Amino acid sequence: MVLEKHKGEGHRKRLRERFLQSGLDSFLDYEIIELLLTLGTPRKDCKQAAKEALNKFRGLIGVLDSTIDELQQINGIGPSNGFGIKLFQAISERYSKEKIEPKILLNSSKMVFEFLRKKIGREKKEHFTVLCLDTRNNLVVNEISIGTLNASLVHPREVFNQAILNHASHVIIAHNHPSGDSSPSEEDIVTTKRLVEAGKILGISVVDHIIITKDAYTSLKEEGLI
Repeated sequence: MVLEKHKGEGHRKRLRERFLQSGLDSFLDYEIIELLLTLGTPRKDCKQAAKEALNKFRGLIGVLDSTIDELQQINGIGPSNGFGIKLFQAISERYSKEKIEPKILLNSSKMVFEFLRKKIGREKKEHFTVLCLDTRNNLVVNEISIGTLNASLVHPREVFNQAILNHASHVIIAHNHPSGDSSPSEEDIVTTKRLVEAGKILGISVVDHIIITKDAYTSLKEEGLI
C-alpha cells in the first residue's frame, strides 16, 4: 500500500534542507517553531499552529518558555509536538551552560570586548547579549539574541531572566554595531537607562553597556552615560 503524500510534505522537506545547509540564520521565528512541531507531527501542516503560538506567547522565547498545557491551548499542538518544543528548550539550556568556559574573568571593558569580539564583533546582523556575573566578576552565563536593539528585544523581563535563575550579582549588557561605528545611538542610551532602573528594582546592577565592532568598542560607563 502506497501512502499519499500529505499537503505540506514538500514544504517540510524544504525547511529541513534549509536548516541543514545554513542553520537558523535565515529562518523567521515562526519557521523555527514550525520546524520543531514537525518533529512530533508526522502528517500535518504545522505553519498555522506555529504562527498562532508565536502570536499568543509573544515571541520565540515566550513559546519555548511555555508549559506543555499552555502549548496545547493552540489548535494543532498536542502532547507529542509540545514535548518536542520543551525537549529542545531543555537541551539548548544544557548545551549553553556546558559551552561556557569555567571561570571567565571579566573585570574590565577591554576584557569584555576581547571576549565578545570573536562572538559578535564581525556579525553582519545586530546581536544583543547579557553577561551574568558573580560577585568576583566571573562569568556565570551569557545569552545572545539576534535582532535590532529595540524595546521588544531588550525587555527587562528577558534581560534579567537568566540573571535571576543563575543568582547573578550583576550584569553587563552588550551589542554589536555591524556598521563598524561603536558610538552609542540615542536609543542605546535610553534603553540602557531603562535597564539600569529595572535592575535597581530587582537588586541586580547593570554595571556597563558595551558596544562592540570588529576592532573597537565603546563603554557607556566609561563615557559617563550610566
